[in-house]
Amino acid sequence: MEKLRLGVNIDHVATLRNARGGAAPDPVRAALLAEAAGADGITAHLREDRRHIRDADMAALKAALSIPLNFEMAATAEMAEIALATRPHAVCLVPEKREERTTEGGLEVAGDQTRLTDYITPLREAGARVSLFVAPDPRQIEAASRVGAAVVELHTGTYCDAVDAGETQAAAEELERLVAAAAQAAEQGLEVHAGHGLSYDSVAPIAAIPQVVELNIGHFLMGEALFRGLPGALAQMRRLMTLARGAV
Repeated sequence: MEKLRLGVNIDHVATLRNARGGAAPDPVRAALLAEAAGADGITAHLREDRRHIRDADMAALKAALSIPLNFEMAATAEMAEIALATRPHAVCLVPEKREERTTEGGLEVAGDQTRLTDYITPLREAGARVSLFVAPDPRQIEAASRVGAAVVELHTGTYCDAVDAGETQAAAEELERLVAAAAQAAEQGLEVHAGHGLSYDSVAPIAAIPQVVELNIGHFLMGEALFRGLPGALAQMRRLMTLARGAV
């Protein structure tokens, strides 16, 4: 198995900053702390309503980091323009609704293939690795391989919700879907990432899926950092990932 990377999403440092409208806490400082603590990449989602990360944050993150920046965004003309100006290492396309608290479900790729193919092309030509955030659904994964994505990120939220609720059977069934989806994606030449809702209690079975090469985790780590500090929160997550993965 390939080494399992840890991407750290720093959106909710910006959420806390925006609650007071000032400059602190600084998401760039959090990203640099995560980098120093061993994160393999930083993820930030620039939402259309700018509820947490702002345009200036994306530019500052790109300038400050020496590890890859993963730019999460909706597939809109505005976001494509910002991504092309920022030139992050990776772009992850996600579904986005103004009224949702967090991203709900995966991107509808199968029903939007022509538009997404055209949308992805200039991003790829600019050097970004394009990822699609999808449910563990065979139709969506097949479509992702056709539109030109390099990566799929499997939505683990349904699995994590079942784990958190103590719904053992539902968690097991969703885990089976994730395992099958990861195998299918790898067979179709896609790099496989996973994320959404992962915590210390739910991460191990996902980390053990051999085709998954990167986990992206944010909200839980930012919350845990209030108690452990960010380096301590990351260290514990890395330890659990390593135990689940073995010595790779």
